[in-house]
Amino acid sequence: MFIRIAKDIQTFDAIQPLPPHFQYFHNPPVDVAGVSTLNIFQKCTSVVRQLAYGASAGQLDEYLEMGRQTSYDAMNNFCKCTIQLYHNEYMRKPTQEDVNRVTAKHLEVHETAPPHGKANTLVATGDKGHPTIMLEAVALYDLWIWNAYFGPAGSNNDINILNESDLFDQLLEDRAHVVNFIANGEQFTKGYYLADGIYSEWSTLVKSFKCPMDPKTTKFKRYQEAARKDVERAFGVPQGRFHILTHGARPLSINKIKRMMYSCVILHNMVVDYNSRAISPFDLELIPEERPVRTWDQRVGTQLCMMGELRDRLTHHRLSGTPIEHIWNLPAQQRQR
Repeated sequence: MFIRIAKDIQTFDAIQPLPPHFQYFHNPPVDVAGVSTLNIFQKCTSVVRQLAYGASAGQLDEYLEMGRQTSYDAMNNFCKCTIQLYHNEYMRKPTQEDVNRVTAKHLEVHETAPPHGKANTLVATGDKGHPTIMLEAVALYDLWIWNAYFGPAGSNNDINILNESDLFDQLLEDRAHVVNFIANGEQFTKGYYLADGIYSEWSTLVKSFKCPMDPKTTKFKRYQEAARKDVERAFGVPQGRFHILTHGARPLSINKIKRMMYSCVILHNMVVDYNSRAISPFDLELIPEERPVRTWDQRVGTQLCMMGELRDRLTHHRLSGTPIEHIWNLPAQQRQR
């Protein structure tokens, strides 16, 4: 995978004139004085060591014969190249075929949960009790991160991060994919996310019970928390794989930190795909066509209508109650399993 990334950066020529961050890695083997310059493998190795081990730029001087500023420049340009090369593939929005594959895989793995891949998908934000730039992510049990929103600094919590993110943009534009499933005999056409109790009562969120008062909600809480572990793993694995995410980043600008985070998310998804664990592989033929052209009035009307559906509390309570009954009414042999 390392060789692939280096070669993709080295051979990139889709845009002319070549962007500066690609030019940085396309340096000739010798400079004007005839002295050998740093090659692309040295620069990429420096970046990978900074990302994976949290090594400071100064630590790489003796090993790679690179100065501190050169290591910083390599990191910044590598992140720009990674995002430009792989964003469309490894941070893409799910297609209808992706949704169908996730649904089928969910039925295979989670037989006792509500019948769709949503049951092990959720929204979460990472915070450590001190000033942070928070990450919102949607992930499945294969650890693929389907949506990542990172950037706003300051005083944030799960609610205002969700309000600022683009998670529900497709839904508000009435372009969300159809998710047909039946739970406890009721038909639903939209997927939902498992979320913490702090979130608002939206029609696409199913929240956990802080203090379940009866056997039904107690059982549902147990199943829901077992499914919600997947996003915690999706946060934990990248932090274990890229130690730079656990270190302070005060010397860096907001934009550089954002590029570094999105690069780590892209590389994480590349590893999932490289290890053949991804549920839904990338297929260019399945990428949806361009969105339909709408007038300003049409866009505003659609968004207001879909916003009303999104914030419908009655639908939220109906959707929250149905999975509880669905799980409670499962046959005894499935409960034991």
